[in-house]
Amino acid sequence: MTAPLYRLPPMDALRGFVAVARRMSITVAAEDLHLTQSAVSRQIQTLEARLGCKLLVREYRGVRLTEEGRRLFQSVDPMMRELQELVETLGGGEQRKPVTITASMGVVGLWLLPRLGDFITRHPEVDVRVAANNRVVDLDTEGVDLAIRYCARSAAPEGAIKLFGDEIIVVGHPDWRDVALNRPEVFARQVLLEFDDPDHPWLQWSSHLGSAGLNHLRPARLVRFNQYDQLIQATVNGQGLALGRRALVADLIREGRLQVFDLGEGARPAPSSKKYAHWLILASPSPSASVRTLAEWLVSQAASSHE
Repeated sequence: MTAPLYRLPPMDALRGFVAVARRMSITVAAEDLHLTQSAVSRQIQTLEARLGCKLLVREYRGVRLTEEGRRLFQSVDPMMRELQELVETLGGGEQRKPVTITASMGVVGLWLLPRLGDFITRHPEVDVRVAANNRVVDLDTEGVDLAIRYCARSAAPEGAIKLFGDEIIVVGHPDWRDVALNRPEVFARQVLLEFDDPDHPWLQWSSHLGSAGLNHLRPARLVRFNQYDQLIQATVNGQGLALGRRALVADLIREGRLQVFDLGEGARPAPSSKKYAHWLILASPSPSASVRTLAEWLVSQAASSHE
């Protein structure tokens, strides 16, 4: 016998379950639904309580459907997709799908967001979704259209477009512009701010000083950050000296909020940094017009930022 309508589970709970089952991840489903992970977890718990059975089993790298969960998903997912297609066509026309772009938090905070207003003004017909994430996301499974990735040329996929390289410079507050950093007694009074990323040693002070022939210099202390944009913000606030990626701090230098410092004769960028760059990657070889518009704007912005 068909259950009466009032006994059906809430739509939000079903939508949350379908999102998790499609991705096999509560974290990614939460991003799709623009909700917190705890909110999606509560939706699943509500649905399980309503149905009186377990639907998901949480595992180390995601989730697994139980037999009951598999049966429910096979029944509900086609109906949910049909509903999605119907909703897109209601209201007199197709709703616009936003173009999703992902990049590291540092690139988003220091380079993309300060420029995004220009794109919004120039292209009101294109909606944008920014997904800042320091992990390398799967563009296909996570619904991402464009990605800005920091990697060596050999690691960039075919068709990737180079936006800008990775020149490393010493930056600090402009009030210190006359400081002679190459003098040991002066350097010994400095606080060094460092990006805590051992996978890229050229972003570490020890490597940079070594490449400049300045291993004899010793700072007052070293403060580490796990987010690059926070590191640069601390530098802007005058809390110490940092190794800046020129492309990401160029605007702050032009605005007079950061100053480039010379370490002295023999100083030169760490060689390994020259092998890396920021690449623009398109998820599809045949992107939509909106994706192409954003991609072309990003390339033009990268070019103009180095003029």
